[in-house]
Amino acid sequence: MIYPIVKYGDPVLEHEAETVTEFDTPELHKLVEDMFESMYAAKGVGLAAPQIGIGKKIAVIDVSNGENAADKLVLINPNILHAEGKQVGEEGCLSIPGFREQVRRGRLVTARAQNAKGEAFEVTGEDLLARALLHETEHLHGRLYITHISALKRDLIKRKIKKKQRAGEWE
Repeated sequence: MIYPIVKYGDPVLEHEAETVTEFDTPELHKLVEDMFESMYAAKGVGLAAPQIGIGKKIAVIDVSNGENAADKLVLINPNILHAEGKQVGEEGCLSIPGFREQVRRGRLVTARAQNAKGEAFEVTGEDLLARALLHETEHLHGRLYITHISALKRDLIKRKIKKKQRAGEWE
């Protein structure tokens, strides 16, 4: 099932998600499958559960855009353990469509998470994967990438979104 993507302005995006405590259930496996399907349909490389209106600490990432099954990552209750180096690159968000900004992130990132069976693991990523790990983990803590840009640019984006909302173009 493809879920609609929740857009900026919805409160679910700005609150910390709940920790997942039940694993290896048919419901959880179905949700993860649906999240990948929704992410691919939206042409994203990562998706956090709050972006489909579900306030749980679950994220999926695939920097290969479905080309390599080994690149599919399921992160449940993730935490960033370490970030080093710097990269600056254009970043966008499925929940803020039509806007992209230069964002500074760590270049090498290690995260600890659980898989759908509840097994703990660590993953280290560079470049795009590092950016995705940071971006999706922040979603689960109620933060969006626009917190990393200047207040001036952030306010400009928010004004443009308000204008779209008034025109009925931001549903």
